[in-house]
Amino acid sequence: MEKKDKLKLAIIQPDTDWEDADSNRFLLTNAISEIPNGVDLVIMPEVFVSGFTMNAAKVAEEMQGPTVSWMKKVAAERDFALCGSLIVKDKGLYYNRFVWVYPNGEMHTYDKSHLFTIEKETENFTKGNSQILIEYKGWKIFPIVCYDVRFPEWTRNTQGYDLMINVANWPAVRRKVWDVLNRARAIENQSYVVAVNRVGRDGALINYSGDSMVINFKGKRILKAKNEEGVFIKSISKEKLNAFRQKFNTLRDADDFKLL
Repeated sequence: MEKKDKLKLAIIQPDTDWEDADSNRFLLTNAISEIPNGVDLVIMPEVFVSGFTMNAAKVAEEMQGPTVSWMKKVAAERDFALCGSLIVKDKGLYYNRFVWVYPNGEMHTYDKSHLFTIEKETENFTKGNSQILIEYKGWKIFPIVCYDVRFPEWTRNTQGYDLMINVANWPAVRRKVWDVLNRARAIENQSYVVAVNRVGRDGALINYSGDSMVINFKGKRILKAKNEEGVFIKSISKEKLNAFRQKFNTLRDADDFKLL
């Protein structure tokens, strides 16, 4: 696979229809049609075909189901990687599962590790217990899902990742916390962070303000979306990241520990 200094990202920030996968795939297909050629990676938010519902049994799909099949089709037709999370049923258990699809149809998955007890996610889903590292065009990419971002020991950059992807349904009432946490993760891990959220109001009457962003390794927002549906495009540079790490490397002084 070709290595690239500049990785061109497209963030999709939707107003997700409640528990309606057909409608959401249609809306996302239309959004993707606006993305120009040359984009390397398209990122959708957490539970992008259902919203943050606890009705797992009602909306869950198998990995061979229509949404993953749709992701493979889109990635192949447009020649970019595509990712986001959805509710998956696997061996009788329900997961909030991040799915990454390469243009050739190969996949990576990560099951959300930190489930949001306050909204009873722990009562309806099974937590994941492993991390993944995705390699794509010379970049090392580390995915997390929403609430995971509150736990810096989980996101500690012991794997040498270049980009953290945080897909979320983060409520508007905590939008300031969203900003601070994502920027802190970028600073402490000397990594780019792309944090992708939704807008609108869901079936549980929770409001979302978007605020999707791309953050550089210094914690600076180099892209921030407003509270509106849309597609937002930004390129990030591996050369700039490596130059900063060489000049001001704090990762080598971090405490050594093993989480798993």
